[in-house]
This record gives sequence, C-alpha cells and structure tokens, in this order.
Amino acid sequence: MIRDPESFTSFLDSLRRFVRERLVPREAEVARLDCVPDDVVDAMAAQGMFGYSIPEQYGGIGMTTEELVLAAMELSQCSVAFRARVGTNTGIGSEALVADGTPEQKARYLPLLARGELTGSFALTEPEAGSDATALQTTAVRDGDHYVLNGTKCFITNAPIAGLFTVMARTDPDKPGASGISAFIVPRDTPGLSTGKPYEKMGQEGSPVSEVHFDNCRVPASSIIGGKEGQGFRTAMKVLNKQRIHLAALCTGPAIRMLDDAVRFVTERKQFGQPLAEFQLVQAMVADCQTEIHAARALILDTARKRDEGQDVTMEASICKYFASEMCGRVADRCVQLFGGYGYIADYGIERFYRDVRLFRLYEGTSQIHQLNIAKRTFAQRAGH
Repeated sequence: MIRDPESFTSFLDSLRRFVRERLVPREAEVARLDCVPDDVVDAMAAQGMFGYSIPEQYGGIGMTTEELVLAAMELSQCSVAFRARVGTNTGIGSEALVADGTPEQKARYLPLLARGELTGSFALTEPEAGSDATALQTTAVRDGDHYVLNGTKCFITNAPIAGLFTVMARTDPDKPGASGISAFIVPRDTPGLSTGKPYEKMGQEGSPVSEVHFDNCRVPASSIIGGKEGQGFRTAMKVLNKQRIHLAALCTGPAIRMLDDAVRFVTERKQFGQPLAEFQLVQAMVADCQTEIHAARALILDTARKRDEGQDVTMEASICKYFASEMCGRVADRCVQLFGGYGYIADYGIERFYRDVRLFRLYEGTSQIHQLNIAKRTFAQRAGH
C-alpha cells in the first residue's frame, strides 16, 4: 500500500539521486577502509534512512511494507555496506520493538533508532542454533527483579558498532522448543555484554559482523520485549517474516545495479569490430537477467501488498527471500561473464558485487531452509483442504 503516490514518487526520485550522487562515488573508499565514513552516515541519517519502518510517532517515516520494499530496491543499488549500515535499524534491529515492545520501551528507544543515534542489532543466531532458531542455548535465568544472561551469538550484523541488542534467550529450560524463548532489549553498556573482533569476510567490506558474548549479563526484568516471558520466538517470527520480504528487495537492487553496469559495458566494449551487445549469446544473458529481476520485483510487491492487507504471508515471505537471493546470485554470475576477463579485475567493481551478494543465500534462513519451509506449508495447505 502506497499512502500518497505523488509524494512517494518524489521521495523515490530523491532517493535515487542520493544513491547515484552521494553513495556510489564512495564505494571504493568504503571497501578500502572497511567502514562507512561518519560523514556518509550523517548524510544518510539526514535523509531519514534509519527510520524507514519506524512509526512516525517515534520519529520515523512509518513506511508500509510496499513502500519499504520499493525504497529498499533503490537504496540497495549501491555497495551492500551502505544499506547494511542502516538496515538493522530499518529492519531486524528495531522491528521487535515496533511489533511487540511496551509503550515505555518504544518511547525510550525507537526515536534514537529512527535518528540513527543508536544502531540496533538482532542477536538470534548461535554456533549450534542457526537455521533452527528453537535450538538456541543462550539462557536468561530469573534473579529477583533481574535476569542473568549467559551464552554466545554469532554472525551478528552491526554487532561491533551497535548500541542496542535484541537478544533471544531461553527463559524456561523445561520447554526445549519455541515456547521457552524470550526476547530482551539489552544496551551495549550493560556489564557482561561484549562483542568479538569483526570477522574477516569474503565480501561486504564496510559491514561489520561479529560474535556477541553474554557473561553473567544482568538486565532488569523490564527488558523483556512486551513484558512477557515465552513470547520471544513469536516476536522473532514477526520480525523475520517482514524482514524476509525486505531482504528480498535488498537482493533485487544489487541485481538491477549489476545488470545496468554490465549493459553499459557490453554496449561500449567492442570485439571483432562490433559492440559486444550485438552478439546474440550476450543478448541471451542480458535477457535472462532482466526477466529474473522483473519476476522477483513482481513477487516481492505482490507479497508486500498482501502483508499490508493483513494476510498471513509466512510462506510467501520465504518464497520471496529464496527466489530473490538465488536470482541475485545468478545475475551476479552472468554479469561477471558479460564483463569477460575484466569481470575478474577489481577496478570494474563487478567482482565486489559478486562476492558481496553470495551471503544473501545464507543469512536470514539459508535457501535450503526456505525450501523446507515452503514445502512444509504447501503440504499443510493441502491437508487443510
């Protein structure tokens, strides 16, 4: 749902210019420094990028799902590091509070997240609890008016720079599944919370990721999101359902960018006395990329509109994330091929995107886990008939 089509079109035009004029020229610098410079972060904050999905009453823009994915497709047509810098605040780093936070929790933290004064991080994955989130082993033991957290999280985006963590922990050891999990909001300066050294990764330079450690980390009972034990897994699923649609859009933007760069290259580059674009096998790869991008975009927008209408899109969200992330990988591979030998050279940028987008098929549910989810829900629908 787009609330005001005319003003939103103007917003997208402005965002498109900002990405082209302010972010794309800084891509090589971000890769070299392995961070997004402060002046760029400030400029992104001034554009309201940290608060896209945070309600207006808390200083955000309050985008609908459809608006969010359209904005995401524009913002992600540049180095992945830029959208990752704001991405946790516009997605998993704030969404638990937006969905289930108490009025006090929302009033305290959401305005800071919306302004980018605080970076949020979603601490769910563990060394032995990745695809199966219900297997997590981080514990939260009640001690009077507090809980004591112990455990380790891994692969946590923006953890090294985050000021606020949404943490999933087991509050009831007698309930091994989802019902024993609670969600906590934990500020970085809480004693007992520490983050590890940022990982050295295959790609996505400028997007810091690390472990998060809890060593007798004491938090007040009021830190439970929503104020109730045992609701954490339900909260996580609310976060991930929306974020999977959002992430699918964030997979589509890079595919659009890579194809644009490849088309420009094959149009200008000549072999055998003619532009590469005139060779039919080159045209076939371009056509395959364009077709898959259009299919992903249509699928994502349809699912976003259904979510805005209040429909259960759990299966559709998995389909979006699965298809768009796999699509982006195929587009990246074809675009490197279209560049030929130059596609393997760092100067042209396409090899960086090739490395960056490989992660899309792994986080927030691997492709294989989404296959299982989609099949499970398909069979459940059949049984329901």
